Amino acid sequence: MRALIQRVREARVEVDGTVIGACGAGLMILICAMQGDTETEAEALAAKIYKLRIFRDAGGKMNLALKDTVGAALVVSQFTLAADTRSGNRPGFSQAAGPEAGERLYSHFAESLRSLGVQVETGAFGADMAVHLVNDGPVTIWLDTAA
Repeated sequence: MRALIQRVREARVEVDGTVIGACGAGLMILICAMQGDTETEAEALAAKIYKLRIFRDAGGKMNLALKDTVGAALVVSQFTLAADTRSGNRPGFSQAAGPEAGERLYSHFAESLRSLGVQVETGAFGADMAVHLVNDGPVTIWLDTAA
């Protein structure tokens, strides 16, 4: 699975002008299931993000993890993280999991993060969404369970 995480002051996702998910300080997580991914990868990625020390401590250093804060997460499906741009000018997305597996693993990832005690909001799988966020830092990190 692939994820692009951003430490945010706030984030929200809208469908047709209606807010369907939002969080305050915490993480904006764009997530993509890849061909061959299973629930094991979803759980491992959720655990990694939960323990990733990217939040500031009292001294201003990135020493705290989501597990150490009262931060929340907004999780949004993003199949374009599977983009293959090695050939030509039009990205290919054949490495992304199919819609059924993608939705299942996206939901499993969000539930895995919830089971760790994180307040999780989500977007709508497959919907045309408008994502708004205020990046904190900025801190943006790419994660891939295959790497």
